[in-house]
Amino acid sequence: MTEIASRIANIQQQIPPNVRLIAVSKQVSVEAIRLAYAAGIRDFGESRIQETAEKQALLQDLPDITWHLIGHLQANKAVKALQQFQWIHSVDNLKLAQRLNRLAEELSCQPQACLQVKILPDRDKYGWTVTELLTELPELNQCQNLKIQGLMTIPPLGLDDSQILSLFNQARELAEKISQQNWSNIKMQELSMGMSGDYQLAIQAGATMVRLGQILFGERRY
Repeated sequence: MTEIASRIANIQQQIPPNVRLIAVSKQVSVEAIRLAYAAGIRDFGESRIQETAEKQALLQDLPDITWHLIGHLQANKAVKALQQFQWIHSVDNLKLAQRLNRLAEELSCQPQACLQVKILPDRDKYGWTVTELLTELPELNQCQNLKIQGLMTIPPLGLDDSQILSLFNQARELAEKISQQNWSNIKMQELSMGMSGDYQLAIQAGATMVRLGQILFGERRY
């Protein structure tokens, strides 16, 4: 456990101050989260609603944590997601975005969101294709209660470093293209990309958020 603080300190030295470090704490104990918090982490990423709720109940004394949903969100869990998370990185289709927008109005909240996009075809990932996303931007722009702040992407498995870097660069270029269209309710200020194995490439390409788990907390115990 004491290694967590040193790992975090090492990573923080590698990450520019404008890049937000999100500690992916899924399958990680509350004790490990507390150690990460003590080391300066305030952003934690989770992927399961129930697991997050159990942790939040035990961490109520740390009110300045920002919780990020980074896993696939089922539509029937949208209410709980809005109640538990300040950020949703995995808004991956128009119907989900519209549902979150309606519920956010009912709950009087304004969640920050990233749109999950598949730069390359990937049967194992959720998200818009580039063409689908560009086509549905007018409808997304109507989601006034959902604060769309940027894009999230995950590379397919099996790519080498040059291919991963190219994918991250394409994600940045897509965000720039969307930003140039001057949508009233779609901002492209954030790029959530890069995990333990490729975060340095993501930062090189312009990531503003990196989602790091194993490199901070070690191997998961499933």
